[in-house]
Amino acid sequence: MAALDLFGRRWNLRIVWELRHGSLGFRALRERCDNMSSSVLRQRLTELVEARVVEQWPDTTYTLTDLGHGAYRALRPLVRWSDDWAAALAEEH
Repeated sequence: MAALDLFGRRWNLRIVWELRHGSLGFRALRERCDNMSSSVLRQRLTELVEARVVEQWPDTTYTLTDLGHGAYRALRPLVRWSDDWAAALAEEH
């Protein structure tokens, strides 16, 4: 339930998604997350750092931890399903 609570919060899964290929600075991450407010991004990053899903490097970039990469791997089946869903919806129109 704790994982569902963490990842059910708005933006947390998006942050994991955006960090899946490597480290990003705060500004770049904010831009990739549709320019969410700085205060919300700081709050979400703090939650993910405390949960040990994300870590902040001394150069102030953020990256996924091993646990964060595991969360991303767990999302891949959902991404595949989402592609199938989008294709099925497109067939209807």
